[in-house]
Amino acid sequence: MLHKTRGIILKTTLYSESSVVVQIFTEKFGIQSYMINGVKKPRAKISMNMLQPLHLVDMVAYHKHNTGIQRVSELRPAPVYSTIPYNIVKSTVTQFLNEVLYKSIRQQTTDEHLFDFIFSAMCWFDECSPENVNFHLAFLLKLSRFLGFAPSTITKNDDNYFDLQEGEFKSRTPAHPNFLNREDALLFISLFTSPFEKINEIKIDNKTRRFILDKILVYYTLHTASFGDIRSHQVLEEVLS
Repeated sequence: MLHKTRGIILKTTLYSESSVVVQIFTEKFGIQSYMINGVKKPRAKISMNMLQPLHLVDMVAYHKHNTGIQRVSELRPAPVYSTIPYNIVKSTVTQFLNEVLYKSIRQQTTDEHLFDFIFSAMCWFDECSPENVNFHLAFLLKLSRFLGFAPSTITKNDDNYFDLQEGEFKSRTPAHPNFLNREDALLFISLFTSPFEKINEIKIDNKTRRFILDKILVYYTLHTASFGDIRSHQVLEEVLS
């Protein structure tokens, strides 16, 4: 049966000389794998350019329950990104976020709130000018709410540490290395709570930005099964430095 749905491209894998299998986070069905034929042909209806990481699409697809690979009837960018493919900072941030998302979300069922968050956040990032160098930090912290491990924002005057394992402030030094001091923790929480429109007002130097990102990735590793290493991390740091 054919269904119309919005989608977010996550991963494209070559299948044959002209075919690919694309994992797409769909609004209706969660993450699904789709076989798309003829993507490398000169006049392909669906080209490889449409299947880049975190590109947003409208699609008409066949959907059968308990089938590993589905098929696409129609697919088109919606909206078409105006800056992300042409801006080295934005494209590198997008590649990085795509890798984290691919390793973090497992939904093979509908999750409209998570879908809407990613979709609207990427639309905002594409439209913002100049590029927002704090976007990836805020995005990942806000994403944690939808993945079930949002940091607690409750703090008392004597809470001098933020425990990354527990996701909350503590008055005593945790008995492990996965924590932030109060100053860094307040920055961590500010990025979590501030709307995207305000995050460039949070002043962070490059060294601190790298430190906070490292701690966010530790936070994800602690709370996401089989998270593993993020390969695009170093490339992102070089571009933003």
